[in-house]
Amino acid sequence: MTSKYDQHLPRNPANFAPLSPLGFIQRTAEVYPERLAIVHGSLRQTWSQTYTRCRQLASALQRAGIGKNDTVAVMLPNTPPMVEAHFGVPMAGAVLNALNTRLDPETIAFMLDHGEAKAVIVDPEFTGTMAKALALRQSQAPLLLIDVEDALYGPASQRLGERTYEEFLANGDPQFAWELPADEWDAIALNYTSGTTGNPKGVVYHHRGAATNAISNVLEWDMPKHAVYLWTLPMFHCNGWCFPWTVAARAGVNVCLRRVEAQAIFDAIRNHGVTHYCGAPIVHGLLVNAPDAMKVGVPAGVKAMVAGAAPPASMIEGMEKMGFDLTHVYGLTEVYGPATVCAKHEAWEQLDIGERARLNARQGVRYHLQRDVRVLDPETMQPVPWDGETMGEIMFKGNIAMKGYLKNPKATEDAFAGGWFHSGDLAVQYPDGYIKIKDRSKDIIISGGENISSIEVEDVLYRHPDVLAAAVVAKPDAKWGETPCAFVELKAGATATPEDIVAHCKKHLAGFKVPRAVVFGELPKTSTGKIQKFELRKQAGSATAIDV
Repeated sequence: MTSKYDQHLPRNPANFAPLSPLGFIQRTAEVYPERLAIVHGSLRQTWSQTYTRCRQLASALQRAGIGKNDTVAVMLPNTPPMVEAHFGVPMAGAVLNALNTRLDPETIAFMLDHGEAKAVIVDPEFTGTMAKALALRQSQAPLLLIDVEDALYGPASQRLGERTYEEFLANGDPQFAWELPADEWDAIALNYTSGTTGNPKGVVYHHRGAATNAISNVLEWDMPKHAVYLWTLPMFHCNGWCFPWTVAARAGVNVCLRRVEAQAIFDAIRNHGVTHYCGAPIVHGLLVNAPDAMKVGVPAGVKAMVAGAAPPASMIEGMEKMGFDLTHVYGLTEVYGPATVCAKHEAWEQLDIGERARLNARQGVRYHLQRDVRVLDPETMQPVPWDGETMGEIMFKGNIAMKGYLKNPKATEDAFAGGWFHSGDLAVQYPDGYIKIKDRSKDIIISGGENISSIEVEDVLYRHPDVLAAAVVAKPDAKWGETPCAFVELKAGATATPEDIVAHCKKHLAGFKVPRAVVFGELPKTSTGKIQKFELRKQAGSATAIDV
């Protein structure tokens, strides 16, 4: 029998709408049309102007034959077109693929092919890399190429497309009547993450998750209306942890930044009244270690968010000295960036710096709008005791989780086994419920906020004619958090030097993936010949890189 609460009470357009972050910019443009939305060099763009440009972009894409579930790739720094792409592309029904600008042409070519990009918007700084990537594509499908011009960078080394970004927008309707997705489960973005085996995996985001995480960001940070947000975090990292949509929801200001440099950051804070910024530990370390003269006139009260590694005592102390308020968050590409937060307690403020650092170094508790995060035994799928000692795997469940991996059903099935997303990070849970990472089950090194697959680096090492065996692990690094350390066993009679090995890697890998240290010697192996990476991790002090 149907319940009385279900009789004659159906969903209808008046009482149900798909969740999507696209509604945020529409509301903000209507309520605060003249408020500042974007700062970039001398550019000052209001929310009304930004919304109009996003509609033009969506309209121009549709007129170019790009619509529902088509992929639009962008290779852009943190500039206005990148902000606009986060709204204009999904307004056309398309899916935004923000490419990591630090990657090599081979990897970019794979992503363009795998994601089946129909259009590419590229900044002048990256036309050289993109040109090489286009030449390496396996697909013969035509690509619409759109060149961005940016006076702050200067002219591109070469033109790739027939139209500039501004010419393309001019072809779009400023009153374009975009629509919310028919289903909040529709894809909004595609982000690639380092695969532990083989090629990168394409992580698919849905409108529901993007809206949910964007709102959760507001809640975790108590982010007020009209916050001034500095783009130190690349928008190609998990769509800037969903902050393009968060800033729109708060009618804030996007302060663009082409390059992450201490002087530029301090200048932006002083000149534009920056209130919030995010970044990997290296960004905060850059500010803490900057000369005192550079910090003169920087106001107290700036809120900073750190992820990628736990903040050590020196960083917390340095941030406090500057008057900055640091929040530690944790997540992965598969959960839209951060989905846990080390929520602080007033009582912690009375503790000494060492104890506060220990408490703040934990990955914390679930985001408000994430259903659950637990440390579970991956074999039994039961929670580990909250004793701060028993190891298990961090697992997530809820709306802030990807749809899955594009065109990779096996990896998707494995990732969601048992009804939880498996992070691959091994951790303990304390009596207060807070989680702390102790190790990684996946062969991933996180350097300066970038994921590096140790297997990818090993594959390159094995291509060197002198290498008999190779293994790559994380090595603690004061600046980058951790960097790849290569343990190499040479063939009999081989004469390769560490410099030779590094030079070889530079030919085949993006710069941040190249080992910073090369150690020669016989590798520890099991009786069956398997390399014992845990022994090498001990030698390199890998646990120290994770467990700050």
